[in-house]
Amino acid sequence: MALNLQSPAEIKALSFLETTRSNHRLPKLSGGFPLKRKDNATATFGRIVQCSAQGPPPAWPGRAVTETFRKTWDGPKPISVLGSTGSIGTQTLDIVAEHEDKFRVVALAAGSNITLLADQVKRFKPQVVAVRNESLLDEIKEALANVEEKPEILAGEQGVIEAARHPDAVTVVTGIVGCAGLKPTVAAIEAGKDIALANKETLIAGGPFVLPLAHKHNIKILPADSEHSAIFQCIQGLPEGALRRIILTASGGAFRDWPVEKLKEVKVADALKHPNWSMGKKITVDSATLFNKGLEVIEAHYLFGAEYDNIEIIIHPQSIIHSMVETQVLLYPVVMLVYSSGAIEITLAVPLR
Repeated sequence: MALNLQSPAEIKALSFLETTRSNHRLPKLSGGFPLKRKDNATATFGRIVQCSAQGPPPAWPGRAVTETFRKTWDGPKPISVLGSTGSIGTQTLDIVAEHEDKFRVVALAAGSNITLLADQVKRFKPQVVAVRNESLLDEIKEALANVEEKPEILAGEQGVIEAARHPDAVTVVTGIVGCAGLKPTVAAIEAGKDIALANKETLIAGGPFVLPLAHKHNIKILPADSEHSAIFQCIQGLPEGALRRIILTASGGAFRDWPVEKLKEVKVADALKHPNWSMGKKITVDSATLFNKGLEVIEAHYLFGAEYDNIEIIIHPQSIIHSMVETQVLLYPVVMLVYSSGAIEITLAVPLR
């Protein structure tokens, strides 16, 4: 079974309704989903995906994502961006720059890239700017000395927390790497802010605490990374009990094609040579070891309420499809293949989209 793709974004759903109506059995999908594009390139998943007749118990999404969408602001949607000089932060600000009629920045927080942070302040004119590295407070003040509309300048972890709970912000983009992003995210939730989640550690390290807190304050936690955003888009409108299985894809990382005996010779430089993506050092190393994919499984568990046994990982070297969901509607399965682009923009746009 093959899908003819006009472009990576035009991957269509695979439906097995017709093949199962006659015998009520779920088919086996062999051959690893060969996908063909216009350029005749073929993308094949690295394992066989099977649907058993007796499927796992359905898992219903919704532990983290609340259903009530509300608009409580006038004009462009006000947002705070944590980790503004990193990959997620700069992508977010690119979106704001392209859609100034829809979004405006009220607070920025960064770690130590003062030059870029100062440029961002001059461009987006936030009310508050925070630098996590307290020793750089004087440097950011000097960099902004000639700015006409000076923001409030804060430093340290508390400064980042204040940026996270800025009173005007509706949504907070959490792009800070590692557990350093947990406290600011908690502060934003307690202040009633919706979360555009790009910080895995918020749920991996704090899921049992963060999720009840999100429900208590009636806020939305929306995934801003591509894999989980794709899943989020797929499950919108599904009836309760319809989500059967989540499938995350992995490129395989830098050592995908290395023989086992050669792995003992690995150097850091080797781990940083990702075959598909240009990313930060930590995420690239985590991809090489597949550790990052394990973190994504935990995140999917908390975001969508799926049991770990119902979340699978398959190797997909071409990285065309970021994730899939298998649904069960009227006892017939449907597998939706999703290429996710613009995950951050989709997250920011809720409930405008």
